[in-house]
Amino acid sequence: MDKIEVNGLLDFYEPLLTERQRTLCGYYYREDWSLQEIAEAEGISRAAVHDAVKRCEKELAGYESKLHCVESYKKRMRIYEQIRKQADEEIIRLVEQCIETETE
Repeated sequence: MDKIEVNGLLDFYEPLLTERQRTLCGYYYREDWSLQEIAEAEGISRAAVHDAVKRCEKELAGYESKLHCVESYKKRMRIYEQIRKQADEEIIRLVEQCIETETE
């Protein structure tokens, strides 16, 4: 998995991770720190950070395979875009309100 994909999964499933996982994955995926930088900041080995990040990826992928939140969100966004292209101003306004509720 690449970092962009994992960041998308984190957007949906980060609250399901442990505090430690959120911290380490936040550094790695959100802040773009290297494994070594995280290891030094947390006082653990680079290998421990690597293992934790890989475990996190597996958990996030597992959540998505069961819950499909990211996949469903992407489908809705594609549908909203199709509606925007064919709708009048009032419908576009309503679609924009739907999109706002998706991102809150």
